[in-house]
Amino acid sequence: MAGKQVNPTRMELTRLKRKLVTAVKGHRLLKDKRDELMRQFLDLVREDMELRLKVEAGIKAANANFVLARAGMSEETLRAAFMAPKQEVYLKTGKKNVMSVDIPVFDYDTRTADKNDIYSYGFAFTSSDLDGAVSSLNDVFPDMLKLAEVEKSCRLMASEIEKTRRRVNALEHVIIPETQEGIRYITMKLDENERSTQVRLMKVKDMMLEEAHNYSEKQDS
Repeated sequence: MAGKQVNPTRMELTRLKRKLVTAVKGHRLLKDKRDELMRQFLDLVREDMELRLKVEAGIKAANANFVLARAGMSEETLRAAFMAPKQEVYLKTGKKNVMSVDIPVFDYDTRTADKNDIYSYGFAFTSSDLDGAVSSLNDVFPDMLKLAEVEKSCRLMASEIEKTRRRVNALEHVIIPETQEGIRYITMKLDENERSTQVRLMKVKDMMLEEAHNYSEKQDS
């Protein structure tokens, strides 16, 4: 196969040797990158599991309080309590580069710094269960935002790991073996050509010596 794909010349041999050096170096660097990506990916997965448990617990607590609040308040009063929110949240997005992967960074600001502005209603006609529900959601919100950031990062890093793995496999199982095979083929062909040249030279030398010997005999006779 190699004989059909490569031209058995010294220039091609030099090119393939350089290509092999580059491929081996690239293979080593990509393996290191893949291993580091895997380490950081597993760290993110563990963080994701911890955050998910916290977020689910917070949402569960909020839902339980909402159920109690709804049981103790009329539908109209509950709707009126949320008609005019006091607080606003502004999402800020950024990114950071981790092993050539741009992963998101989420943060937020609130319109006011007053913690009581999370309650958009007065306390006279609402139950404490509603206060607990709102407080639970407010407490879990930073973890929800962090969870979204971590899960998006996991997806991006998983995609990069897969691409890096394919490149490593291509180098390891295709490019490097084919280049080595090409080098062996050219080396063998060059050695054969060199031996053939030596044989031809020896034959030419023998023919010249024989011709010189015959010429000398003719001169002596």
